[in-house]
Amino acid sequence: MKAVIYEAFGAPPQLKNVPDPTPEAHGVVVRVMATGVCRSDWHGWVGHDADIQPPHVPGHELAGVVAAVGKAVTRWKSGDRVTVPFVGGCGACPQCASGNQQVCDRQFQPGFTHWGSFAEFVSIHYADTNLVRLPETLGFPAAASLGCRFVTSFRAVLDQGKTAAGQWVAVHGCGGVGLSAIMIANAIGANVVAIDISDEALRLAGALGAIATINAAQVANVAEAVIEVTHGGAHVSLDALGHPATCFNSISNLRKRGRHIQVGLLLAEQSTPAIPMSKVIAHELEILGSHGMQAHRYDALFAMIEAGKLAPEKLIGREITLEQSIDALVNMDKFETPGVTVVTEF
Repeated sequence: MKAVIYEAFGAPPQLKNVPDPTPEAHGVVVRVMATGVCRSDWHGWVGHDADIQPPHVPGHELAGVVAAVGKAVTRWKSGDRVTVPFVGGCGACPQCASGNQQVCDRQFQPGFTHWGSFAEFVSIHYADTNLVRLPETLGFPAAASLGCRFVTSFRAVLDQGKTAAGQWVAVHGCGGVGLSAIMIANAIGANVVAIDISDEALRLAGALGAIATINAAQVANVAEAVIEVTHGGAHVSLDALGHPATCFNSISNLRKRGRHIQVGLLLAEQSTPAIPMSKVIAHELEILGSHGMQAHRYDALFAMIEAGKLAPEKLIGREITLEQSIDALVNMDKFETPGVTVVTEF
């Protein structure tokens, strides 16, 4: 099969022919029809993820068709249209037994723990636990755009943030994660404030439902600007970028008893950001993480899509070829393209 592969961290990825994967007894092989290019893939390429052992094929936001089925799989057959959470559960540990496969004790992640979806085929483990059947009305590019960004935001806004209609939600960073969160929060009737340093990203945020936007490069104090717009602070605030400054601002702009959700990754030298802990204590703030979403929660997401409340296809910035994904990957930290980039030609 054709695949994008890098031989060492930071080394230029190359498009090569490599052996096709075979399914584990409990797994399947999926023919990839679309795959997102995510900043998490960039983190992996530069060496921020200990699970990756080069040579490596990145990619974890995928949608496609089952091509081969392991002998122990009972729920799936060749030809099924599927996607998969970027964090897969083993189905047997205490976390999985409680329904929290996103923090499985023995989790796997295509594109991290094994070769991923920047390829014509990808192996998916524990298929009966993790595969998600796609509605016929949902195209492969839109399904891939759900990826880690949209589903993580869905769980962050609804399950972790417990956001309700009429509440104020601040979203720091208007890339794929942030734009997804804006669309989701707006769909449930929340009032969204979008924060970014790009006017283009903020225009897209407004088009997706943000009722106020703040350019962080043009205000003296981001937290104070949010507090002023929200008349006292956000009920829920998300760091959708993953940077010490956005993390600090997101916590600082909360009203009393507000909830901060950390969605963007803070890795390497940024992994221990400063936190205004005195405010966390005095205002009884909550700090929560959001790490993917379980396969069994996709039905709620699909119901909102089918009802017309969510339109993930609007987040797609551009569709590219597998070869073009190399340039998109290595330049991911430059934030040159708003929205989600999806590989649709293999």
